[in-house]
Amino acid sequence: MSLNDALSIAMSGLRANQAAMSLVSSNVANAETPGYVKKTVNQVSSNSGSYGSNVTIVGVNRELDQYIQAQLRTETSGAGYASLRSNFLQQLQGMYGNPGSAGTLEAAFTGLTTAVQALATSADSQSARIGVVNAAAVLSQQLNSMTQGIQSLRGAAENGISDSVKTANSLMKQIATINNQLAANPNGGTSTDSSTAALLDQRDQYITQLSDLMDIRVTTNGANQVTVFTGSGVQLVGQEAATLSFNAQGTVTPNTEWDADPSKSKLGSVVVSFANGGSIDLTASGAIKSGKIAAYTELRDKTLVEAQDQLDQFAAQISSALSDKTTPATITQPSAGSQAATLDMSGMQAGNIMHLTYTDANSVQHQVSIMRVDDPSALPLSNNVTADPNDVVYGIDFSASDASIIAQLNTALNGNLTFTGSSISAATVSNNPTMTTLNAASVTTTALPGSLTSGSSQLALFTDTGSAYTGAITGVGSQMTGLAGRLAVNTALTADPSKLVLFGPTTVAGDTTRVDFIMSQLTKATFQYTPSEGVGSASTPFKGTLLSYMQQFTSAQGAQATAAQQLASGQDVVLATLQQKMSATSGVNVDDEMAHLLSLQNAYSANARVMSTVNDMYKTLMQAF
Repeated sequence: MSLNDALSIAMSGLRANQAAMSLVSSNVANAETPGYVKKTVNQVSSNSGSYGSNVTIVGVNRELDQYIQAQLRTETSGAGYASLRSNFLQQLQGMYGNPGSAGTLEAAFTGLTTAVQALATSADSQSARIGVVNAAAVLSQQLNSMTQGIQSLRGAAENGISDSVKTANSLMKQIATINNQLAANPNGGTSTDSSTAALLDQRDQYITQLSDLMDIRVTTNGANQVTVFTGSGVQLVGQEAATLSFNAQGTVTPNTEWDADPSKSKLGSVVVSFANGGSIDLTASGAIKSGKIAAYTELRDKTLVEAQDQLDQFAAQISSALSDKTTPATITQPSAGSQAATLDMSGMQAGNIMHLTYTDANSVQHQVSIMRVDDPSALPLSNNVTADPNDVVYGIDFSASDASIIAQLNTALNGNLTFTGSSISAATVSNNPTMTTLNAASVTTTALPGSLTSGSSQLALFTDTGSAYTGAITGVGSQMTGLAGRLAVNTALTADPSKLVLFGPTTVAGDTTRVDFIMSQLTKATFQYTPSEGVGSASTPFKGTLLSYMQQFTSAQGAQATAAQQLASGQDVVLATLQQKMSATSGVNVDDEMAHLLSLQNAYSANARVMSTVNDMYKTLMQAF
């Protein structure tokens, strides 16, 4: 080996040591920088003359475990979803409160039943009558307040989606920008220079932040460029970034619900638009399945809607329980094998139902519910209008003439039963002797807010902002939707609480007939409820008292909040474990860096010593000549 070769090798060693020490310094300085990946020099040996080898720096290595990184992004999406959902459900649970505590829905309902019981023992007491009215007001106000709280949470979810979309667009643009900056990188692969390695760190941070918002899948090509897809395969970022848009709506109410049909939807959808044209509605296609956007969407369109439905159904049932009267018809036998009943439908309000039961020739019993509809655009009705899964429901347009109503009834019943008569106040329904047997018939009517002295025990204790609650269905939806937020005490009762007792011209002050009816309906009567999250199913709807239904959905909400909290806690543990693994493999260990620095210092000193020795040898040779 010549002295020149020895000097060249020592100098290459010094340069390699300097580069490595520079990275050690950078690693230590960024030990606490989020997203920073430990860097090492990528050095190779090359021949130098006849003997020995130079060391050459060909780039910088990022000590990155890509498998752990991919897992970390998946769990980041899961943690974002679980944490956000748990946070909202804890707030929702706060509205329901703890069982038995003051200021809860159950406490308000118990207060009403207690007040009615007190009135039953002192029906002629003015203070007891006022107590019932006041207790009813507390219950209605509690339902109003809870509705406002639920809709506020839905509004927060709507705003959360909007903010998340803006953040996602910013992140996707920055990822695309770095992709384009890397396009001219000649190194490719996993080896690159320091500035490019810093860009890769930044891009990984943006991708991780994006994974907090939605579930994503990332692929990398040989030039270190990435392509980002949603978990379902919709491309979001390549050399260009797609654009997400969200048509956020204004105030969210129980009547503002999302629909896959944009012409019907009253809430925003997340839509991705591509640079080369075309777009996909990610909300309608269900393309976003995890992350904060998925959690916000599920809360806004499902979880909180179901919570509102439960309150609305409770409000509707407590109203109908006190105001609805079902009058059964007497079944007669005009001739052998024939059954008939006369029904008065003139008192039916929109939403009131006429029930018919008949048995066919195969001994199969059929239940038919015929609902009065005053808005033809709401027709036809679906069978889930009533809680009973065995009901076949028909909506009849009562805005037409009596003759038309009779004709509509006969068309709906298709010859199984037949209606006759010139007036709906005395229409006769008959069986088809060769096909069916008429088993039962009844008509349900609703007591109007102003009809407090009709001689009937039924009364409108609660109203829908002053109007009777009848369960009417129109082209824009059901009257039940949002009822809990509109429920109010009948102002006629507020003005004259004596009508809680005096229900007819001859009723005496101490008569408890109406009070006993109210008490029985509130505490003993059982009702069937349409299925909702955690309460009943489509095939087996929940049946029970008002209190038992309230306890069911309150308990279901509590269980849902607890489960969400447990899921979030478990997801946090998984995420923390992966972050520790990521830190162990790709993070900076200051102690290791210091040990490495000492080794580099020794190598630097050794190379410097070689150079010094070669210098001395050159001097000796020069002096010899």
